[in-house]
Amino acid sequence: MPGVSTTGNIDVSIEHKKSDPSGRDGSGGHPNTCPGCGSHYRDDELVEQLRVCPQCGHHFPVRARERIEQLADPDTFDEEDGDLRSADPLEFFDLRPYVERLAEAELGTGLGDAILTGRAAVEGHSCRIAAMDFAFMGGSMGSVVGERFARACERAAEDGGALISVSASGGARMQEGILALMQLPKTVAAVGDLQDGGGVLISVLAHPTTGGVTASFASLGDVILAEPGALTSFAGPRVVAQTTREKLPDDFGLAESNFRFGHVDAVVQRNDLRTTLARLLRLFGAER
Repeated sequence: MPGVSTTGNIDVSIEHKKSDPSGRDGSGGHPNTCPGCGSHYRDDELVEQLRVCPQCGHHFPVRARERIEQLADPDTFDEEDGDLRSADPLEFFDLRPYVERLAEAELGTGLGDAILTGRAAVEGHSCRIAAMDFAFMGGSMGSVVGERFARACERAAEDGGALISVSASGGARMQEGILALMQLPKTVAAVGDLQDGGGVLISVLAHPTTGGVTASFASLGDVILAEPGALTSFAGPRVVAQTTREKLPDDFGLAESNFRFGHVDAVVQRNDLRTTLARLLRLFGAER
């Protein structure tokens, strides 16, 4: 199987590191300090609040396994394709070899790559979930991410069921070059096969969902939901402003702006997300 790579749309990723005062991207400050109101929380307090600030409503980032715990019924998630790992066909080297970055990311996250897929149930309705993890190399999409997502689509199509995808990504994984870019048409085709087979894709956009993931499966859901304040655009506002030499609106690329222009179907608070997904699964006839 062709290799996978690391960071995606590098301008977007760097932009978030510079502009995010919460420190969630390593830019300084404690990761449990709210950038909206300055409140500080213990980790267990944030877990209890679904990582949403109870004072101002700021949505902190959520790791893939915790995201699935928030959405799926207890003990129903069965991981699939967890044995797939990235290769390094280009023998890519920047400051360090790509294989070292992959090993470091796996040790740091406990994941084999930037997406976690498997069968689950949401309020008793069976489905499949594909949750991305921004902590694994910026959630970048390489060959393994594309393959896991495509297989999740295939299995959901065989069942005639639903796939819930939760995106958080900086884009295509640059260390894999064209192999990473080819995951865009691959995942697009997989979504098409899912929908042709009577299945459904419910796409949830978390902060940030940018680059090649936005340009592929994340924007193709039968229903597209977004979390409040999530940046969901191909390129970040700084890059677009530099390219166009124009002043952009303060909410450029944010979930609320995309909802206003019809690019997403709803902006859903995290504490309402599980209930909203269960309602959609019922409407689409998911099995119990």
